[in-house]
Amino acid sequence: MKKLIVANWKCNPKSLQEAKKLFDTIKKATKSIKETEVVICPPFLYLPVLKTKGSKIKLGAQNCFWEEQGAFDGEISPPMLKSVGCSYVIVGHSERRRLFKETDTMINKKIKALIRANLISILCVGETEEEKNKGKFTQVISDQIKKALKGVSRKDIQKVIIAYEPVWAIGTGRACRPIEAQVVHLFIRKIIARLYSRKIAERLPILYGGSVNQKNALDYLKESGMKGLLIGGASLRAKEFIKIIYDTERI
Repeated sequence: MKKLIVANWKCNPKSLQEAKKLFDTIKKATKSIKETEVVICPPFLYLPVLKTKGSKIKLGAQNCFWEEQGAFDGEISPPMLKSVGCSYVIVGHSERRRLFKETDTMINKKIKALIRANLISILCVGETEEEKNKGKFTQVISDQIKKALKGVSRKDIQKVIIAYEPVWAIGTGRACRPIEAQVVHLFIRKIIARLYSRKIAERLPILYGGSVNQKNALDYLKESGMKGLLIGGASLRAKEFIKIIYDTERI
């Protein structure tokens, strides 16, 4: 199985010109990769403009709505995303949960809508600093996974990837230690084994995200057993992001 490196650009860059320049730089530099799947998740507005033809890059979105169409002002549906070339969609990111009050029920509806559209969900789970300090991280992550995957069949779970993003590490520069990530990685596989089967749990890709940079990226892949990375800030720095991709290639 290839390693998966996902770039979450969030609400960046500020202009289409900057987005195209960043994308084209990464696209040109990654033509020779063989062992790594690279996914770029830009703001919705840039998706139709960033051309992946002739490259190894796949497009992803940072969010979606759960209905295919209708009177839902400002929303973007899975079929719309698929029509502009998306293969992956991030759901349940902590910023969506915290800033936009997304619930596990809403995230579950989004995952099911993405499955119907034959798109791959990248489900984000993770605990806050307060939950971590109170020793509640296992309960929080267990609840998030179980609620998000409620009603998702053994067949359809193959269209889901889980990304562990400790909320206290996102954008803070306080990266989770690889040994801590390994503990959560094994715990997530245990949950999936209970919900589905051990075989499915072993195959399901689990990513790490949260203050990932060039210095610590390989530690998560080598020491925690993660199958890839969900990268925020560092993915906006072309040189650093490309270095992470090529370091991943050599594992």
